[in-house]
Amino acid sequence: MEIALDAVAVRAAFSQPDPDGAFRGAFADYLHDLGRRRPVLMFAFAPKAAGTFLRAAAIEAVDGQLVRTVHAQGGRDAQLYLPVFVHYYLGGLCDGPLVAHVHMQALPANRRFLEVFDIRPVIMLRPVADMLASFLDMLNASEEARRDGLNCTIPDDFTTLSRREQADFAIDMLAPWYASYFATWATYAHDAPDRICVLRYRDLLADPAEVLEMALTHAGLRKDRVACETALAKSWDERDTLCFNKGVAGRGREYFTWQHFSRLSRMLDYHHLPDAWRDQLF
Repeated sequence: MEIALDAVAVRAAFSQPDPDGAFRGAFADYLHDLGRRRPVLMFAFAPKAAGTFLRAAAIEAVDGQLVRTVHAQGGRDAQLYLPVFVHYYLGGLCDGPLVAHVHMQALPANRRFLEVFDIRPVIMLRPVADMLASFLDMLNASEEARRDGLNCTIPDDFTTLSRREQADFAIDMLAPWYASYFATWATYAHDAPDRICVLRYRDLLADPAEVLEMALTHAGLRKDRVACETALAKSWDERDTLCFNKGVAGRGREYFTWQHFSRLSRMLDYHHLPDAWRDQLF
């Protein structure tokens, strides 16, 4: 697809916001105007919260395209990359809607990026222990996953560690990222509730079509239930290629002891999460 990059677009693509991530003045006005041109569906899920499966169904439903919206995926703690969005809003990258799947915290700079383009992200609440259990499965099965980590380095001898040692590592090294992730999104949802679509994993298991419809509607890409069911059926048939593990609630109890759960509970307590969120996460 050919696009016209005028001098203003080039300057915008390679300009930087303020140190705190804020866009100001004519720079902000230009980006905000760009954001009105095309829709973006952003799944800002934590790892192992069914994001890959749900994004595939969304792409099928809206005839969209998955686009890497960050400079690099390694490390999995995403920060959005401005040139990608300028390119997309000016007509590049894909014909249909851009669908993004990023493991991104709602830190202040990320919030300002979303707001300047009026991007309204979707997140998923799932018990943290269940996500960590699935993450451990992935680390044991995939060298690539071990290279990426989760904002930390995975030891070279990880697969030789005992089950208890791996569980300790998950709680000590991976769980703090999850606690911070949900704390940032809980704060953002409190400050700007209309901007965030908060899904629940238990609802996905009970009625996946309704959950997909909620996500699409939130992003301005509404599809009816039949279209959502059709898209989900295709994704379900391809689930083995979509990082879909077990999709079972309560798996964390098979991996972690009560001492692990106690440490995880304390991490979440530091952040004073809303009761409705904590009930979903622990």
